[in-house]
Amino acid sequence: MTRLDGAISPYVRSHAANPVDWYPWGREAFAEARRRDVPVLISIGYATCHWCHVMARESFSDPAIAAVMNEKLVAIKVDREEHPDVDSRYLASASAFTSNLGWPLTVFATPDGRAFFAGTYFPPEPRGGTPSFRQVLDAVDDAWTERRDEVEQAATAVSDAVDAVRPDTGGARVDLDLIDDAARRLAGAEDPRFGGFGTAPKFPVAPALIFLEQHGGESAVVAERIARKMGSSALRDPVEGGFFRYATEPDWTHPHFERMLYDNALLLDLYTRIHSRTGSTWSATVAHGVARFLIDVLRLPDGTFASGQDSESVIDGRRTEGGYYALDLEARSLVDAPALDDKTLTGWNGLAIGALARASTVLGDADYLDAAREAADVLLARDADRALARVSRGADRSEAAATLEDYGMLAGALLALGLAAGDPRYLVEGRRLIDEVLTADGFRPPGGGDAVLVEHGHAREADPSEGAYPSGISACSDAALDLFALTGVDAYRQAAEGALSRVSALALAQPLSFGSALTALERLDGALVQIVVVVPDDADTADTRAVALIGRARSLPSSVTAVVTERAAAELAESGFELFAGRGVHGARATAYVCRDFVCRLPVTDADALDGGV
Repeated sequence: MTRLDGAISPYVRSHAANPVDWYPWGREAFAEARRRDVPVLISIGYATCHWCHVMARESFSDPAIAAVMNEKLVAIKVDREEHPDVDSRYLASASAFTSNLGWPLTVFATPDGRAFFAGTYFPPEPRGGTPSFRQVLDAVDDAWTERRDEVEQAATAVSDAVDAVRPDTGGARVDLDLIDDAARRLAGAEDPRFGGFGTAPKFPVAPALIFLEQHGGESAVVAERIARKMGSSALRDPVEGGFFRYATEPDWTHPHFERMLYDNALLLDLYTRIHSRTGSTWSATVAHGVARFLIDVLRLPDGTFASGQDSESVIDGRRTEGGYYALDLEARSLVDAPALDDKTLTGWNGLAIGALARASTVLGDADYLDAAREAADVLLARDADRALARVSRGADRSEAAATLEDYGMLAGALLALGLAAGDPRYLVEGRRLIDEVLTADGFRPPGGGDAVLVEHGHAREADPSEGAYPSGISACSDAALDLFALTGVDAYRQAAEGALSRVSALALAQPLSFGSALTALERLDGALVQIVVVVPDDADTADTRAVALIGRARSLPSSVTAVVTERAAAELAESGFELFAGRGVHGARATAYVCRDFVCRLPVTDADALDGGV
């Protein structure tokens, strides 16, 4: 039995059989390093990381290398997805030593957690100018034992430099012309031949594409063009429907074959939005494929979603990267699929829940809404008597602290689910989560973040950086803007405004890296359009007039659209959701209200009456 056997993270557990005397992230490892007066190795990776697996096989499984590690230092194994605050801190520290940042991340630190040297993958022997891992271990030991003063000075300098970095702030009220300019620059960066951004490696960057799609006009045309090229490229598995994490060539060929929950959830949102706007068959086909991948492949037995699927599998007795994906459906049924990272990340599950809920209303598939409900109910049940979990696995939960992204992404998902299902319970729970992180100074996670980083004085403000998925700041701000639209409580809008002010300058300067922040900034200063359809409590689900009214209402662009029963509208009004106050049916028929800033037009009961739009 090792210290890692009971870990929630499959990535951490996969190292339990190593000859390395690993510790999980926590106080015990640092206390042991202080007792022995040795440095700490913080090795950070994740389950679907190919080079993490390679370094594990080459170095961490080598008894000779393990013996040196066990004698000379205390080794800590960290899943970056379980501990994003830890990863963020040490990734920032590693930038002082290498520009080639990535994973596995290999950090050497003092017993109080200050980094004094870092790198990424180190081979078992010198290669291409990169020293072997054994050489690195020997050099670190020599520096620690013979030049301790230099090590301490370097550690202090790096720690101070990381602590000094603060996001550039901009005005909270960003001129919409500046957002227009950011959209133009982002659209202008499109690869005109193959679509996407940059050359290689090429990532889908879903948040940036969602921003362009929301912005409309020529920006939306660019997002649609890129999405169509990606959807028909090798980046997407045509058999199971999911997207791979990135491609190593500009034409989207030679993918890196891991499939991540966050990518596929956000891409489902993108293709759903495109289909809602265009009604195109191809966008519906891709969206249905991604939704089925989430439900058929990534969904776990308890109804939540795995964090990702490995790039490697065993074909004909040989471990191979991508071999499974070269097979057709029949051949795949005869071999084991690549392993799932079966931990449940609350925030990423929120992305999937929200995307499936929205897709259910646009694509008309009740299975998607059912899957979203099931996952949400599981997460809410786990949160019933304790603080929100960052990571869980069945009935077990990690000690890792929930982050802003967990609160914001799950809150946004519950609000989307409540609107799609017409269920007040989810709207109330979504509001509760935002209320738990709402402070006079913006959004803050309860407890202040990772306990070990806090004790060592290394805790940082929430990382505003984005790219593959929204930051906690953006996720909380977006959910808060939804709540403002539903409740009229200005504190939600003010909180979003204050939080986004910290990143507005960065977002406008680097639109590719801040798509979600730009999406929220545009919502903050855009028109507030609210649509509510109230149906009789005993409504006939086959009532063609009501179905047409609901369909038309959901097709209109809006800040929020809700379809609720009379009873649910009354319950929401009593719970403080001001948008629903006084909303009832007329003539015992489904009735639609179109509002701007809570000022509503006369209610209508016919779809044709909504043809004037909003």
